[in-house]
This record gives sequence, C-alpha cells and structure tokens, in this order.
Amino acid sequence: MYYTYVLVSKKDEKQYIGWTDDLRHRVDQHNKGLVNATKNRRPLTLEYYEACRSKSKAIAREKYFKTGFGRRYLKNRF
Repeated sequence: MYYTYVLVSKKDEKQYIGWTDDLRHRVDQHNKGLVNATKNRRPLTLEYYEACRSKSKAIAREKYFKTGFGRRYLKNRF
C-alpha cells in the first residue's frame, strides 16, 4: 500500500503534504528532523491520510491536495 498524508506543524500550524509506502516510518522521520522540508517545523502531527493501491494514485492524490480544490477538501475534513 501507498499513503498520501497530511502533517500539521504544532510550531506554525502549517500543513505538509506528502506520500510514502511506510506511513509510520515516514512520520517518525519527519519528527526526528530527517526531512529537510519539515525539520524546522517540528513537532508535527499526522492529521489525515489515505491509503492507495498504487504509487501513481498516491502521487496523484498528493498533487490534488496541493491545489486550491484539494486544500478546500482537506479543510472540510478536519
């Protein structure tokens, strides 16, 4: 399985959207400061995720979440 996920920084309340094939490991990497995009925004909480059967669908979902429509969708989810 592949996952598209949304993290929210407790420091600045901003979202980070990504995809992975190992959700627990990836969230752990973010919170340990091993991901450049989020290392200065820790701690992060996992706010939302979706499971996809293919890598291409997870990437497509990530791209959608980064659009205006996708951000509106996420806003309505939490």
